[in-house]
Amino acid sequence: MEKVALDIENLCKIYPKNFKALDQVSLKVNAGDFYALLGPNGAGKSTLIGIISSLVNKSNGKVEILGIDIDKNHSLAKQKMGIVGQEVNFNQFETVYQILTQQAGYFGLDKKIVKTNSEYYLKALDLWDKRNEQGRNLSGGMKRRLMVAKALVNEPELLILDEPTAGVDIELRRSLWNFLKEINEKGTTIILTTHYLEEAEKLCKNISIIDQGKIVKTSSMKSLLKELESEIYVFEMKQTVPHDLKLDNLKINKIDEMTISVTVGKSKGIDEVLKIFQSNNIEINSIHNETNRLEELFLKLTNQI
Repeated sequence: MEKVALDIENLCKIYPKNFKALDQVSLKVNAGDFYALLGPNGAGKSTLIGIISSLVNKSNGKVEILGIDIDKNHSLAKQKMGIVGQEVNFNQFETVYQILTQQAGYFGLDKKIVKTNSEYYLKALDLWDKRNEQGRNLSGGMKRRLMVAKALVNEPELLILDEPTAGVDIELRRSLWNFLKEINEKGTTIILTTHYLEEAEKLCKNISIIDQGKIVKTSSMKSLLKELESEIYVFEMKQTVPHDLKLDNLKINKIDEMTISVTVGKSKGIDEVLKIFQSNNIEINSIHNETNRLEELFLKLTNQI
């Protein structure tokens, strides 16, 4: 039987005036998964994370972290997870190294382990050279990475990331992606909320979409993306596009002399389009999607289109 990292059953959060922030939410994340939780602003993502991390009291339902009920053994459940919230949550006047060692101390770790873990995560997240800097002197991107290191210093089995790359430049975002993929491959279960839908598509294996406090879709990432009725690919050619080019009744839009977009339905894969190009001796420089596929599905499932 597969080990479950997070098990949520019929979770509700009702605020005054009967406002339901969460309405019978059920969710199961297996150990070792890289799981995306997506939804528009106000959908209930932060409330859900707040309940898991004990910052918000639930109204009804059950939450288990690696088989531990958060109501019955709250302290042990918290030892099993690390959480990176949206807001900076460390003492800005402590040094980077102090921030990590103090966080590790809350878990009663041996001094040698604290030192080893702190050094490892600061180096892994390119913060070692800043270890003696006060937190307030770090750039926004470095503060985000320090929060990730802080969440991992006790080596939790479950890591929850709430908008981890908000405000981070592209280069830092990519390096953080690589780091997260690496620790996931080593066994850390990761749950990610993000507004960068490209991020979820590139990193996550499974996904749930929440809207108005309810889970509206749960699927593997691959299965979800297959639900698109069509995709639009942009082809940049090595030569001028022929004026009379036809692709078996596919919709073609000429962008410029060297570039076209082609709408490809579910029944016809991109390989068939490439074969047509080959048979017409048309060489291609590059191919990319015109729009983010996951974004299209997200808008459709949350009734925004």
